[in-house]
Amino acid sequence: MTTSDFKAELHLYLQSARDALLWKLEGLSEYDIRRPLTPTGTNLLGLVKHVVGVELGYFGDTFGRPPSEPVPWLADDAEPNADMWATADESREYIVALYRRAWAHADATIEALALDAVGTVPWWPSHRNEVTLHRAMVHAIADTQRHAGHADIVRELVDGAVGMTDGNDNMPSGDPAWWQGYRDRVERAAQEAGRGE
Repeated sequence: MTTSDFKAELHLYLQSARDALLWKLEGLSEYDIRRPLTPTGTNLLGLVKHVVGVELGYFGDTFGRPPSEPVPWLADDAEPNADMWATADESREYIVALYRRAWAHADATIEALALDAVGTVPWWPSHRNEVTLHRAMVHAIADTQRHAGHADIVRELVDGAVGMTDGNDNMPSGDPAWWQGYRDRVERAAQEAGRGE
């Protein structure tokens, strides 16, 4: 495999994670995309808002290519966790459009640099903050896929919808009765295993 093919393959995985994350917002109300469904407040739009910073940080600031527009929740004086939830004034359209601009900025960096190009991650400790574009891409893929996994669970909690992407749910076929039976078997196994504790 050539270096350009390898870069293209990494980029494909990054793009599929981006698309999966955005797909989780489709068909939901403003309330449902913002609902905190875990004790730490995890919500669908907040996950998208967070990855704006991932893209701009690892493919912008790290390689001396800062974004052209300020992102308020990435400022030094932003409140803790401001990137993990959307205020009522931050519309879905604004955050999704900003995410698309962030990934366009990232894609320009990926296109312009070789995989062995070196950058510096400003928020990492100085003894390990030097990275190659290759490492930054792998890190961004892992981070975005992790958050797409969070979105899978949150979306299922919102309305029961599951799947990797539109047209590819990557789930065994089964009607609601089959899934209830499956879930009941999993619950029984957990109860049996827990009896020994």
